[in-house]
Amino acid sequence: MKLAVVGGGSTYTPELIDGFARLRDTLPITELVLVDPAPDRLELVGGLARRIFAKQGHAGTIVTTSDVDAGVDGADAVLLQLRVGGQAAREQDETWPLECGCVGQETTGAGGLAKALRTVPVVLDIAERVRRTNPDAWIIDFTNPVGIVTRALLQAGHKAVGLCNVAIGFQRKFAGLLGVAPADIHLDHVGLNHLTWETAVRLGGPEGENVLPRLLAEHGDAIAGDLRMERQIVDRLGVVPSYYLRYFYAHDEVVRELGTKPSRAAEVAAMEKELLEMYGDPALDEKPALLGKRGGAFYSEAAVDLAASLLGSGGSPYQVVNTYNNGTLPFLADDAVIEVQAAVGAGGATPLAVAPVDPLYAGLIANVTAYEDLALEAALRGGRDRVFKALLAHPLVGQYAYAEGLTDRLIAHNREHLAWA
Repeated sequence: MKLAVVGGGSTYTPELIDGFARLRDTLPITELVLVDPAPDRLELVGGLARRIFAKQGHAGTIVTTSDVDAGVDGADAVLLQLRVGGQAAREQDETWPLECGCVGQETTGAGGLAKALRTVPVVLDIAERVRRTNPDAWIIDFTNPVGIVTRALLQAGHKAVGLCNVAIGFQRKFAGLLGVAPADIHLDHVGLNHLTWETAVRLGGPEGENVLPRLLAEHGDAIAGDLRMERQIVDRLGVVPSYYLRYFYAHDEVVRELGTKPSRAAEVAAMEKELLEMYGDPALDEKPALLGKRGGAFYSEAAVDLAASLLGSGGSPYQVVNTYNNGTLPFLADDAVIEVQAAVGAGGATPLAVAPVDPLYAGLIANVTAYEDLALEAALRGGRDRVFKALLAHPLVGQYAYAEGLTDRLIAHNREHLAWA
């Protein structure tokens, strides 16, 4: 079995490698190709990856290359984890929206739109290369914004599934609080990527007992603390929102906070520098503890589970993924991409039935889906007016004066990545 990771020079990658090594019985990889345009990073990450495999007794071969065509040739699955523009672009995404009084964040709001505009054309080019070399390969997208990128891939006819680590993070957290194995936790997880709610937490499977009320009663303080929300808000909702919902539920508070401290991008850039220095140590043969602060917790387990199911080598029967709606949420178009529990197998992902969604959440889901429609149109066709309309539609913007100012800033800061600008 051959897997390729595009963006393999990422400091995330040793987390993925560790999972491949530990879970080799679930996903028996014989060849792993790390593809990245930055040869210096690729050498450091590739060296550590080989040492991790060797220490854990994994017999698979690890190859590094900057040639996308060669890297994906013959791959059974291709994982996308790239960041167009690097941390420098992320730093801009997190700062210039604040100049207009809006949240600066890399996956939602104006910053998220900027990332989508940079990313979608690059991802589609890579996907076409995959299709030319191996049309049967699955594409697993971890590249943000996952919902928009996955929709672009599916709309272009690619065999693609989107993946995020938010759900598996909740699964592991709830399992720990309840003292059960993660596999015993089934989430009624509904919404869009980075806009989701856990409406039930079930023991044993889709039909299992809902223990969410018990979780909130016994562990509400801990859960609310992780979300950086007040306990009373979580109790009033009666569900567990993704921590990304804080950008919507406490927008002005978040904007004030972001204006008083260094950006997350700056923190991550400093962390990446330290990690790369560590990766260059020939004595290091395991993922360092610092990587746990980088983000992407449990990404490796989620990626292995999904790839194993798609390739027929094992994996959980139900997983939270990003895929076409196809009637699951009746208030959205069939070709909207949603993030829900799905039955996953060699034929792809089929969403499980979802209980009627409370209007409190359905309204926001519909609103952000409309924005994503416009964002994808802007990413595919370009143009200032399309960018403006997408921003105006986003509930974190929503005013024409903000949308005008943000449009000018977005284009100015991303001109080198926008072929039409």
